[in-house]
Amino acid sequence: MTTAIRPTLRLLAPADVEQIVDEACRTLDSAGVLVENEQARGLLVAAGATEHDGRFRLSEKLVRDAVASAPAQIKIYDRAGELAMDLGDDRVHFDPGSAAIHVFDIEENRRREVTTADAVDLARLVDALPHYAAQATALAPADVPKEIGDRYRLFLVLRHACKPIITGTFAKDGFEPMKAMLAAVRGGEQALRDKPLAIFDCCPSPPLKWSDLTCQALIDCAHAGIPAELVSMPLTGATSPVTLREAVVQHCAENMSGVAIHQLAQKGAPIIYGGSPAAFDMRRGTTPMGAVETMMIDSGYAQVGKHLGLPTHAYMGLSDAKCPDYQAGMESGIGAVLAALSGINVVSGGGMLDFEMCQSLEKILLDHDALGMAHRLINGIEKREGDAVALLGELVTMSSFLSHSHTRKNWRKELTIASEVIDRDTYGDWEAKGAQWAHQRATAEVQRQLEKLAPPPLDADIDAGLCEIMFAEAKRFGLEALPES
Repeated sequence: MTTAIRPTLRLLAPADVEQIVDEACRTLDSAGVLVENEQARGLLVAAGATEHDGRFRLSEKLVRDAVASAPAQIKIYDRAGELAMDLGDDRVHFDPGSAAIHVFDIEENRRREVTTADAVDLARLVDALPHYAAQATALAPADVPKEIGDRYRLFLVLRHACKPIITGTFAKDGFEPMKAMLAAVRGGEQALRDKPLAIFDCCPSPPLKWSDLTCQALIDCAHAGIPAELVSMPLTGATSPVTLREAVVQHCAENMSGVAIHQLAQKGAPIIYGGSPAAFDMRRGTTPMGAVETMMIDSGYAQVGKHLGLPTHAYMGLSDAKCPDYQAGMESGIGAVLAALSGINVVSGGGMLDFEMCQSLEKILLDHDALGMAHRLINGIEKREGDAVALLGELVTMSSFLSHSHTRKNWRKELTIASEVIDRDTYGDWEAKGAQWAHQRATAEVQRQLEKLAPPPLDADIDAGLCEIMFAEAKRFGLEALPES
């Protein structure tokens, strides 16, 4: 068997990638970056950064030394301690888009607020779908106080799923209880450091600003050894230059400034070069994640991140459509394929609609088949055995392709087996099954998946410890009981 050529997408010439990094370094040394967090400001000053009118100017040496100290590979483990994500090179892993405040109700054909039950159902569904390597705290339930929203959504996923989790804080006081919950499940803080169970998103504010909250999240992650994921969000023509290349330069500057703060807090701590930019729609004032220009920025900055030797992330494989319709499939499918071809290590977005505002359980399923196709594509075309001349001669002579041993041996290796959500019936069979559209088949499949056995429950003592942490947080904000989960 010969190794297949892995198809790839590269939008920038190698020389221009280094030029982009150079321009980003010079931007940090001239325009600088606004830093609101006192601890981060202290770290930068101690490292030689200079402050001018509230902005910190970072030398190229400071920035490049920080990038060089960050690891090129990060391993993430599931609840059982098994390796689930190996981030580096061109290895691709998908997870749902995170922190949606609405869920699309397929029966009512509209979005609505999220409940605890929705978050539990989504976590259970994602755990059952193999092309999602990780969970996300994908839904923010509205049936608890917003002050505990970050830790509560993590609590639900930890209780009802086994895969590792992409998450993040909404407030500075959220990190410690979230870390405590992760450590309770893993078996202690050192065990969590040795086998990370979660990745925390940390988002700079464009252009070139780090808020008090996000700086603190960077520093807290670095000290705890929990991987941080930079999510820079330049909007072309609104909060960044309108041209795609220059948006990539700004993205690079924002992310490298984040790497600097993070590595000054703890040299060698794991960090991921990611983002969620958008090509701003001048006509409607929206941030289309399904625009091809948005995806081009993603692919371009991923190429820069790889050049810097860092694991990469992007929000791709999602849609701006308001329901799981043709537009949702078109934008999400193209995004998933481009992300895979770009070799992005963590691809967030499955299930998402409406400019990252809404999640859909039906779309989680529909997207899962697209992710399977993207994975199949990057596996390439392999030569599995022998010489094709003799094989063709035998098959043509026998005229028995379907029953031949070569077919029986290889067809499952070669062909993606689509789920029941994908229609590959004849027209007559499709009619006989009710002539259902894709979203209708997905609705039925969601119910079938949720009726299966749930993932193995947490050990009773671990679950009790997890609940104790969460109940204490709830009481701090006047909630005497949590919703049933």
